[in-house]
Amino acid sequence: MWTIGLCVVALLVIYCTHLVRKWKNPSCNGVLPPGSMGLPLIGETLHLIIPSYSLDLHPFIKKRIQRFGPIFRTNILGRPVVVSTDPELNHLILQQEGKLVEMWYLDTFSKLFNQEGESRTSAVGVIHKYIRSLSLTHFGVETLKKGLLPEIEDMIKKTLQMWSTQESIEVKYGSAVMVFNYIAKHMFGYDDSENTSEDKISEKFTKISEFLMSIPLNVPGTTYHKCLKDREKATKFLKDKLEERRNSPDMYRGDLLDQVIADLNKEDKEKFLSDDFIIAVIFGLLFAGFESVSKILTLTLKLLADHPSVLQELIAEHEGILKNRRNSDSVLTWDEYKSMTFTLQVINESLRLGNGAPGLLRRALKDIEFKGFTIPAGWIIMAVTSASHLNPDVYKDPLAFNPARWKDMDPYLVSKNFMPFSGGTRQCAGAEFSKLLMATFLHVLLTKYEYVPVFVAGLLMAFLDLNFLIIGGPESREDELFEVLC
Repeated sequence: MWTIGLCVVALLVIYCTHLVRKWKNPSCNGVLPPGSMGLPLIGETLHLIIPSYSLDLHPFIKKRIQRFGPIFRTNILGRPVVVSTDPELNHLILQQEGKLVEMWYLDTFSKLFNQEGESRTSAVGVIHKYIRSLSLTHFGVETLKKGLLPEIEDMIKKTLQMWSTQESIEVKYGSAVMVFNYIAKHMFGYDDSENTSEDKISEKFTKISEFLMSIPLNVPGTTYHKCLKDREKATKFLKDKLEERRNSPDMYRGDLLDQVIADLNKEDKEKFLSDDFIIAVIFGLLFAGFESVSKILTLTLKLLADHPSVLQELIAEHEGILKNRRNSDSVLTWDEYKSMTFTLQVINESLRLGNGAPGLLRRALKDIEFKGFTIPAGWIIMAVTSASHLNPDVYKDPLAFNPARWKDMDPYLVSKNFMPFSGGTRQCAGAEFSKLLMATFLHVLLTKYEYVPVFVAGLLMAFLDLNFLIIGGPESREDELFEVLC
């Protein structure tokens, strides 16, 4: 008996050792990039999801660059991943979508946006063109010029007036709600004032954003489980809106929802169009719009408060716009927006420093040979764009907030090393909308209000926990601005 037992144990040890060795040394038709696959099943996931409170590269990435070089392998949630901080490889994969690579999401993101199985958002060609056209029609440059700009300014004025009556405002949350409500209004006529605090759809979306980097463990009590519950409520709300509009032709507004309903009703409609697909698209556009803008806007206010000389130059630019008007109370124009040279430099610098995600994810469609290494087909590639944004060969003293650096930047270098709105065929259709909204917010804030930082917990906690006291009003503005109390 003892002999049989020992043999079973020995076989188990040999088998487990074989599995661990296989895990640590994946098969490849070439030479894999150096690196570590971490622990079985979870890989090095726990190291990656630890929050970073610095504008520098995430410690997970920085330590491995120092050990393995700019291209290394790892494993995240059981998925083999090649992480690239090499600008040439990153540029290659962004330009080769649909040929060498396809878009890919973390499991949390895929399940959250209903992208399991055959990913629709990974699609290139007709589906991508449809979604991009939809975005540009309702939030692109021409639409901004024709009517959205004065509406955005009016929305920001009302928001800041409301904030000024409160003891303080959590800027990340407050700006997320502001942007969400505006986008939702233009997509499907959403009116936030018609809902109680428990029914506000913005509450569901802002909660969802907190859980994207959680481990996808759908067990009651986990953050991921709560996230899925909020997603269900948000999805049901959008489905109800779709049905309500479809069954009430007299509610026609000419907005995005009306357009997609008309597309769904066409006899020769595209095969991919369905109610579920449209809901997923609206869900994704809403999320992408408010989440990215609110983070960068919050960081911008923190950086300006920390750099008074930059702030004063910015104030001077916006005061100059008012002085050049015949009527100082007139609305902001497109020409005035495009004249905000320094403002756009400030926004670019905030975008460069404020990388919201660790990297852009793609999946290799075939084996990729690069600089002597092979990335096997099926592996995930994480293109770390923040590495390009913090490259000292391109940006001198890269961790410094220095908007003036953009005055003489080589356009070619910028095109290769600045990708705040993704790159290649996935360039964000809402890039101009995001920049215009931030510029308009700064214009209204700096010409009509003071703001005082009252609580900051760590530099990058500005993304989450930065509170401001907004002082003043449309007719009130002090000469001595920003008593910083942090």
